[in-house]
Amino acid sequence: MALARRAISPGSIDGAIGSQTRAAIAVFQQTENLPATGVLDTNTRVRLTLDAPLLTTCTVTTNDLARLQPIGKSWLAKSQQTALDYETELELVAEKSHSHPELIQQLNPGVNWTNPAPGTVLKIPDVNYPVPADKAAFVVIHLDGKFLEAFGLETNLLAHFPCSIAARVEKRPVGELHVVVIAPNPNYTVDPELFPESPELRTVGHKLILPPGPNNPVGVAWIGLDRTGYGIHGTPTPELVGRTESHGCFRLANWDAAYLMQLAWVGMPVQVQP
Repeated sequence: MALARRAISPGSIDGAIGSQTRAAIAVFQQTENLPATGVLDTNTRVRLTLDAPLLTTCTVTTNDLARLQPIGKSWLAKSQQTALDYETELELVAEKSHSHPELIQQLNPGVNWTNPAPGTVLKIPDVNYPVPADKAAFVVIHLDGKFLEAFGLETNLLAHFPCSIAARVEKRPVGELHVVVIAPNPNYTVDPELFPESPELRTVGHKLILPPGPNNPVGVAWIGLDRTGYGIHGTPTPELVGRTESHGCFRLANWDAAYLMQLAWVGMPVQVQP
C-alpha cells in the first residue's frame, strides 16, 4: 500500500509479496539511494511509511449495479453490445481499489457477490496515486523486466507500473517511439488481418468495432505510438499484467493506464529498452 500510494505499483494489491512487489521495493530503494535489493529490510521500512489507514469503505449503489452486464464470448457478440462495462460488482470494486478480486473477497467475507444489495458497505484498500503536478518528460519500457516507468524533467521517477509485452520477440520494438494520440475510453477495431489465428474472424471476414468500457480489449485508455498498431493501453484482466503476454502492445492495469494518460502528451518520447 505504501508503494502504491507513491505510484510505484506492486501490481494488483493482493496482500502477498511476489516478484512485482519485490521489483517495486527495489525501485523505491533506488529513489531513496538505498541498496536496490528488493528486500523489505530495516532501513527500507523506516522510509516506506504510511500516512493514512490502510482501509476505507465504499457502498454498493444502484448506479453501480445498473452498469453491470455480461460480456459476449465472441468478437461479434462484443461488437453488438452497448458497452463493455464491468460484469460484476466484485470486478468494479477491485479495479476501484487497485486490488485483486480475491483480496476484496477476503476483506468482505459475508458479502453475497452474486447479488449484492444496494447499500452494502464494503471494506477496500485506500489507494490513490499522487495528483500529477506536471506532465512526464519521457517514458521508459523495460522489455526484460516487464515494467514501464515515467520520469519528470529532472529525471525524477513519477510512476512505475508492471507491463505486459508482446508474446513474439519480433513484435517487441526496441528504440525510441513517440506518442501520437491519447484516447480515453476508446472503442477497439478488430481487424481479421491482425488476428489470423482466429477462425471466427476469418468467417466474419470484415472489421468489427467494439464499444468502450473497462472490458474493452484496450481497457479505459489508449496511448498510441508512432509505429502502426502499437500503443500503451489498459486491459480487462489487470491481475494478469506482467504475468501473461500481449498480442503486440504494451498493456497496463486500467488504473495505471488512466494515470499514465494524465502524464502523457502528444510527442512524448517512449524509450523501449531490451
